[in-house]
Amino acid sequence: MAEITREQILDALSNVQDPTEGKDIVSLNKVGDIVVEKYYISFTLDYATNAGTIRDEVKMACISTLRRLIDKNVVVRVNFSGKPAAAAKPLQDAPPRVLGGVRNTIAVFSGKGGVGKSTVAANLALALAETGASVGLMDADIYGPSVPIMFGVRGERPMMKDVNGKGMIVPLEKYGIRLMSIGLLVDEKNAVVWRGPMASSAIKQFITDVDWGDLDYLVIDMPPGTGDIHLTLLQTVPVTGAVIVSTPQDVALADAKKGIAMFGQAQLNVKVLGLVENMSYFTPAELPENKYYIFGKEGGKRLADEYDLPFLGQIPLVQGIREGGDRGRPIMISEDEVTKGAFRSFAGEVVKQLS
Repeated sequence: MAEITREQILDALSNVQDPTEGKDIVSLNKVGDIVVEKYYISFTLDYATNAGTIRDEVKMACISTLRRLIDKNVVVRVNFSGKPAAAAKPLQDAPPRVLGGVRNTIAVFSGKGGVGKSTVAANLALALAETGASVGLMDADIYGPSVPIMFGVRGERPMMKDVNGKGMIVPLEKYGIRLMSIGLLVDEKNAVVWRGPMASSAIKQFITDVDWGDLDYLVIDMPPGTGDIHLTLLQTVPVTGAVIVSTPQDVALADAKKGIAMFGQAQLNVKVLGLVENMSYFTPAELPENKYYIFGKEGGKRLADEYDLPFLGQIPLVQGIREGGDRGRPIMISEDEVTKGAFRSFAGEVVKQLS
């Protein structure tokens, strides 16, 4: 892709009409703060209106126009400025904001299964909690829940409590992390054979019917791939940012690209905090200075550079990570300071991007 210029963007956006004034948004001086970084285009539209449909209409028109006139692969982020007019006072109290007690919501995503997404999500949550933060972990992988096994809570069931006349699910707590998973609500011997709407409904229940309380971070272990559950969750939850998990080989990186594109879609427009490379290299205990790149070398870093995303770190291929997850004691609970250091560094980069 040739380098995109500010002038190209303005020229393309001059084809987008304001739905209320009948002129293009460029001549109306509605476009500002243009930032171009490789595949990424970011700009601000000045719309001081409470009519969300107008904003959405202009936003989608801008994105489709840029992809049509500049490049179909660009990732577009549209921001809005302008103070909306004061809304009429509601006749009754507005419903509480979704996850109103959660300061930061982090979606951990992988384009395909088998890259260690759940392991990364679990140890990210523990690394964040190690700093003294209050942390929750939502297992949104409906068809392949891992949290009950990885935290050693198989067979346990969450309690219910009454909150303002409504029954709410109380998350389990283990190692200082509040946990919720479909695996805590259904018999693990039974396959979860649900169509998309039913799975999406279960995810909504994790958001609206679980008493997460006040949290500094809620880490969401997303299902692999892209589909109904992703759209439901990302359109329901105010996601602060997403972490892409991949291994270094090309087949995993190709699927990671789909995730990057998904988060940039107009109806989602979620900030990608960066990419972390799992199973980056293997170091034998007897040869601590050696690194063997079994799945390829620095493929994740190259992909992050290609999309101009922050590279959040490398997690080594370590037997203890697998063993800890299988017996319900993630590596962050172990004595392996070297591997724990990799997850701490990764968590530190995530926090830096959030701030």
